[in-house]
Amino acid sequence: MSTAMLTKLHINGYDVLSVNSGPWRVCTQADRLGSFTSREEALAYAAALPARRRRSAPSGNIK
Repeated sequence: MSTAMLTKLHINGYDVLSVNSGPWRVCTQADRLGSFTSREEALAYAAALPARRRRSAPSGNIK
């Protein structure tokens, strides 16, 4: 039985990852934005995107 190998980097709020030496993917938590053959291409794409900030939980009307 083989185990999947995950390589994951984080840049500008985006995840750059590769599974089992496959294509590099640039993702958010909900969407895959692009797929690339080299790590350098994926990192350059993620660096060119606008910085992404995590949204905080909406605050209700607290009295």
